[in-house]
Amino acid sequence: MEDFREKYRNKYVTAEEAVKKIKDGNLVAIGHACGEPRALTREFSKYVLQLSDVETIHMIGMGESTYCLEEAEGHVRHNSIFVGNKNERQAIKAGRADYTPRYFSKIPSLFTDGSLPPDVALVQVSKPDKHGYVSFGVSVDYSMIAAKEAKLKIAQINSYMPRCHGECFMHLDEFDYLVEEDIPLLELSRSELTEVEKKIGRHCAGLIDDGATLQLGIGALPDAVLLSLKDKKDLGIHSEMFSDGVVELVEAGVITNTQKTLHPGKLVATFLMGSQKLYDYIDDNPVVYMASADYTNDPYIIAKNDNLVSINSCIQVDFMGQVSAESIGTMQISGVGGQVDFVRGANMSKGGISIIAMTSTAKNGTVSKIVPYLEQGAAVTTGRNDVAYIVTEFGVADLRGVSLRERARRLICIAHPNFREELIKEWEKRFQMNWQEATK
Repeated sequence: MEDFREKYRNKYVTAEEAVKKIKDGNLVAIGHACGEPRALTREFSKYVLQLSDVETIHMIGMGESTYCLEEAEGHVRHNSIFVGNKNERQAIKAGRADYTPRYFSKIPSLFTDGSLPPDVALVQVSKPDKHGYVSFGVSVDYSMIAAKEAKLKIAQINSYMPRCHGECFMHLDEFDYLVEEDIPLLELSRSELTEVEKKIGRHCAGLIDDGATLQLGIGALPDAVLLSLKDKKDLGIHSEMFSDGVVELVEAGVITNTQKTLHPGKLVATFLMGSQKLYDYIDDNPVVYMASADYTNDPYIIAKNDNLVSINSCIQVDFMGQVSAESIGTMQISGVGGQVDFVRGANMSKGGISIIAMTSTAKNGTVSKIVPYLEQGAAVTTGRNDVAYIVTEFGVADLRGVSLRERARRLICIAHPNFREELIKEWEKRFQMNWQEATK
């Protein structure tokens, strides 16, 4: 194999040397989620205190994002496109950082259409193959596009980064600086499922037919759905991400991808989060097809998958079927992500359906997630014209093709019983009808 260190000896530097190429006023795009280049962000967090008027941008920050802390104010201002961790949320709440709403499918275009042209990209890649190509591994999403568009391209080469297949490669020639530092990838831990979550998973599984292609979000509810799919056959995956649960169903023969009408035989995603078992599975595995989010999350591409089932979650649903998945009132706690991309793609898919799954209550059962009105200031993530199925532990509400009055009635029927009386009073007041007579 060619000695790339010798060929590109002027590009190989330490992480400390690399980040010192960042200048005042630069816009710095940082690799996403478990693909965060931690050697670079570690040194950047130290160096940023010597800079001024720097702007950082990324989606989920799985690391500590210490450049969002109060001591960095005046040196750096963070622009979040998902609001992925505590430090980001606190910085936005305190006015030290900003949130920019954007469908995941459209985030790569921020770096190409002049909206947020990156001066610097800090990304993480696999070791080069014998031809000098590196893979973006678990984080292709916007990270690869940002690296291609940035004036200054800095990559951490990490032997722990899997070499994924798909449209996810760049050549060493394209980078300005290369930093070799091996750090185990960030992992996403799995929580033990509650009985409530398992019930929701079973309700969702009842809507999924053999041969369907699935999109799943992150967290306990997607895991609960996967747990309930073990008796299904020939499922496929076209998702913005997947985790360990998908690998388990592949190994069990449930997910085969054979019935997919787009990329048959392939697990398609734009980023991945999970355990080392997941990372070992995807490494140099031609079954896994990774591409940027402007492809995987494009609703027109998604819709090329027949029988596409999207499964996402939310914070609140109101009587009209409006879904808020990213804020509690005006407090931004998350982002739109790919929910709307996949809801719309599923709606356009032949035989496709979209599911919003949620527990019926929050705050230890003291607050209903089904409400007459969204909390004042809350963002509407999925609009009432796009929503289809809403699922809680108490059942399934199909909101397609029914009036506002009937939508609200169906939602009340899957709300927690402790809140139904209150919700019924609001329903009667709004629709000027008696509940008992209307539901005979």
